[in-house]
Amino acid sequence: MFALCSRRSMVGASMADDGFREFLRDLMEPLGGVAFRKMFGGLSIYQDGMVFALEIDGSLYFKVDDETRGRFVAEDCPQFEYTTKDGRTAQMPYWRAPERLYDEPDEFLDWCRAAVGVARRSEAAKAEEKARKASRKRKAAADTH
Repeated sequence: MFALCSRRSMVGASMADDGFREFLRDLMEPLGGVAFRKMFGGLSIYQDGMVFALEIDGSLYFKVDDETRGRFVAEDCPQFEYTTKDGRTAQMPYWRAPERLYDEPDEFLDWCRAAVGVARRSEAAKAEEKARKASRKRKAAADTH
């Protein structure tokens, strides 16, 4: 049909971004509590206040960590990259969704749930780090008295 992960399949490259976004909303509706917010010409996709996916230039990217990276590598999906103001290439922890998922709604939802799990683990790690920093700060303050 099309090369894996290269572009969305059933929506086609000629469809306006709004059409693709509506298509994503429909696919994600069974998850419940999904919100779409504009950002930098694309969309951040949230569940329970946590970003688990991005839509940029008509492509969907799921949040990925060490636990889920292998499935994206196995499908030859690229990681999201952008060029910084100083010309460097920067990568974010988001990888393009395999386009075959658009024709497999149940599996698409499984990948969404996995990305939500990544977002939850990321938020938990941030909260733990914040608590550790606060604890070190309190300990340092107590040691100076």
